[in-house]
Amino acid sequence: MPELPDITIYREALERRLLGQPLQRVRINSPFLLRTAMPPLQVVNDKRLIALRRIGKRIALGLEDDLWLVLHLMIAGRLHWREANARLSGKNSLAAFDFPHGTLILVEAGTKKRASLHLVQGEEALSALDPGGLEVLGCSLPEFAETLTRRNHTLKRALTDPRLFSGIGNAYSDEILHAAKLSPVALTQKLSRAEIQRFHQAIQKTLTQWICLLRQQTGDGFPENVTAFRPEMAVHGKFGQPCRVCGAKVQRIRYAENETNYCPGCQTRGRLLADRSLSLLLKKDWPKKPEKLDEMKKAN
Repeated sequence: MPELPDITIYREALERRLLGQPLQRVRINSPFLLRTAMPPLQVVNDKRLIALRRIGKRIALGLEDDLWLVLHLMIAGRLHWREANARLSGKNSLAAFDFPHGTLILVEAGTKKRASLHLVQGEEALSALDPGGLEVLGCSLPEFAETLTRRNHTLKRALTDPRLFSGIGNAYSDEILHAAKLSPVALTQKLSRAEIQRFHQAIQKTLTQWICLLRQQTGDGFPENVTAFRPEMAVHGKFGQPCRVCGAKVQRIRYAENETNYCPGCQTRGRLLADRSLSLLLKKDWPKKPEKLDEMKKAN
């Protein structure tokens, strides 16, 4: 799922191309995409784009008459910039936003169509789509600490809760926790003041560095290859590979459709965290150290 750094780069690329331009029309290719009925979609035709915002993991396109088109890309949604009046071809192409000098195409891979488009009017209606999480790049340490410790969650859950923190998902939460040298299953209300301060600094530094890197890689082009798995990442998507900091093998906790990646050497004092599927199977035989798990796998 595109997260804060990716959405920031999308927004900047769209600003360079579209700000001040009229949106000639919106073509919808999927009956599941548009989630609002009023105002009717046709009211955006020929309205100038006057603002672009990031709202959590959403991209909001502000048009004249206080109209807002709000895109949520979810896990598999991506944006592409094509020539004017580009065709909507294939089942993955969900919508086209036609401007005089080009067309913004929304695609979504896979069979589960989760991406959404809302058309709302006015700031109040726009605010209703905001989960309300804290904007971490501009927050003070006291603001961060208050939000973090409001409930006693694991750090991974707290970071990825859009009602607590804005724009952070599975990928960058792994990178932040590794940079902070904190376990993903540590509890928010059990952290020391020093750990909270280190966590706060790691969030701001990690996200800022990624925005700068993606900005550099994109240049004046359009971010066509947005992915949650990048070679520069320290632990996310690196299961089984050596940590670039300490050399320990990156481990994972698997659940539902996601997994948490972490380094035992940097984050858990060498301890292997329980995997929700494999550890339930092994029960009392679940090893405490990564080396023991490797030995068990080789024996089988």
